[in-house]
Amino acid sequence: MQEKRYLKWYNKVGYGSGDIAGNVVYALLSAFVMIFLTDTVGLNAGVVGTLIAVSKLFDGISDIFFGSMIDRTHSRMGKARPWMFYGYFGCALCLVAIFVIPADISAFAQYAWFFIAYTLLNAGFYTANNIAYSALTALITKNSHERVQMGSIRFMFAFGTSMLIQTITVGWVAFFGGGAAAWRTVAIIYAVVGVISNSISVFSVKELSLEELAENEISQEEEAPEEKYSLIQAFKLLIHNKYYLMICAAYILMQIYSATLNMGIYFMTYVLKNANLLGVFSWAINIPMILGLLFTPALVARFRGMYKLNLYGYTIGTIGRLGVVVAGYIGSVPLMLACTAIAAVGMSPLQGDMNALIAACSEYTYLKTGKRVDGTMYSCTSLGTKLGGGIGTAMAGWLLAFSGYVGGAAEQTASCINMLHIMYLWMPMIFNLLITLILFKLNVEKANEELHYGSGRSAQSLSQ
Repeated sequence: MQEKRYLKWYNKVGYGSGDIAGNVVYALLSAFVMIFLTDTVGLNAGVVGTLIAVSKLFDGISDIFFGSMIDRTHSRMGKARPWMFYGYFGCALCLVAIFVIPADISAFAQYAWFFIAYTLLNAGFYTANNIAYSALTALITKNSHERVQMGSIRFMFAFGTSMLIQTITVGWVAFFGGGAAAWRTVAIIYAVVGVISNSISVFSVKELSLEELAENEISQEEEAPEEKYSLIQAFKLLIHNKYYLMICAAYILMQIYSATLNMGIYFMTYVLKNANLLGVFSWAINIPMILGLLFTPALVARFRGMYKLNLYGYTIGTIGRLGVVVAGYIGSVPLMLACTAIAAVGMSPLQGDMNALIAACSEYTYLKTGKRVDGTMYSCTSLGTKLGGGIGTAMAGWLLAFSGYVGGAAEQTASCINMLHIMYLWMPMIFNLLITLILFKLNVEKANEELHYGSGRSAQSLSQ
């Protein structure tokens, strides 16, 4: 029986464009905030790393909180769209605030300014916006194929935006004269672009009614009680879902991986001696990733699910990153680029079907408990983005400080150069290997089928 379709092509594209907004924030911060703070503002990399790590303590609380609030929301715009729309205005203001740290205040005040703006952005506004955006996958369609398509389109916009930010930002800062004023101008431009794209995404889709969401699953009389659970109960529902915990772990590792690659600006500047190569490597990552995302919906259908596709893909991705390690020590930039592209292709399916995978994870909780926790479940995407990205950036700051990095110096010490090799070559490969091991156990589709039909029927269908 063919699944009902809920979306037109323009709904899917409009929804996907929301990741332009998310990534003008995320890509700018993850790739450039550290080098802006160390080389332009003059702050210590180790202290900045510590502040970022402390800031993440607030994020773990806010993710579950905002997810639960979305589940409890009832408005004319729906459950998630109001949080996505209004939350982004705070994101834009905080993004600009980070890049307008006054030069005429004390170093302590500069650290405090950064910490407050960074925490408000990540633990507050970005959380509300990003969880709501991800939760829309389960709230605007019940069609599993459309969910995979939405994920693929979304991440094509995400990686395209990230590639563009990493390619043009260094040039733009130079174009506007360099220094703190140039960074401020670039941040304002990105914030305006984000507000526009986020608004387009919000108003290009419409959430389904509770009755439609409950259709063929549970009667309307039974539907109402599931909204009445506390934050503590929501947290218990999450931690008792082993697949949620696995997805969280994988997502956090994915974002730490991305953060270590985004610190490549240091590797390009001091090892390869050309900061503009960051954009070239960004193309080697994002173009293959986008091409892989184009084929992800068809590949999910070909593999009859996401499990094997994700596992095989990340195995290829790990092998590709191992090739980057070898090429890096050989000193061959072309070979590094080729292996980077191979790794990106292998990693693309999980990026494309992640939202559908989380929807399947939410379905697992529903089938086990009768409670629908879509907003709370999608907190893992925001939690992973911020916690993983924050940990990765903090680790970079600590390792740079430990290695003796001197901000703005023409040459760095041998210990610093060795550390840059570890950060850019070895760490991404290790994180990919860990994700592959998690994916080996993450077969939530099989678990759901067994809950739906019983283990006997499930095993029979899976063997066909």
